[in-house]
Amino acid sequence: MTERKPGNLDYESWIDKQIREATQRGEFENLPGAGKPIPRGSDDENWWLKGYLRKEGVSGDALLPPSLLLRRDIERLPETVRALNSEQAVRETVRDINKRVVEWLRMPHGPHVRVAPVDTEEIVAQWRSARRPKKPAPAPEPAPVDRPRSSWWHRLLRRT
Repeated sequence: MTERKPGNLDYESWIDKQIREATQRGEFENLPGAGKPIPRGSDDENWWLKGYLRKEGVSGDALLPPSLLLRRDIERLPETVRALNSEQAVRETVRDINKRVVEWLRMPHGPHVRVAPVDTEEIVAQWRSARRPKKPAPAPEPAPVDRPRSSWWHRLLRRT
């Protein structure tokens, strides 16, 4: 932990002193990225935050307000339930989202986004139709086999 700034020094000279002492101890040698230019951020003002989240392996969902998370979860619901194995699990997932929607509607906070409870039966019907086995395409009829034409006397002999 760093030491406190002495009262008789101003901030600039105290910081300069700490940098000079760290340089003398060699704490700035062999740092990653040494000798390389500092990466420029894009025009996005939050480029550093996005880079930090990417480096830490964290999604930005934790930064979203609850109303936007609800909207996103409702939009992704068909894909979410597609992976579930039972109708009961689908109904529980929809029930949980609907509970969150009702809680948010009772006391909204964050940006106002239009959200409404999801129709459970509609989601279950979509889930069933996605799980229903596809009918196999009818097998094509075999192509007629071309036999070599027999000669005229073989046909004549077959008639008799």
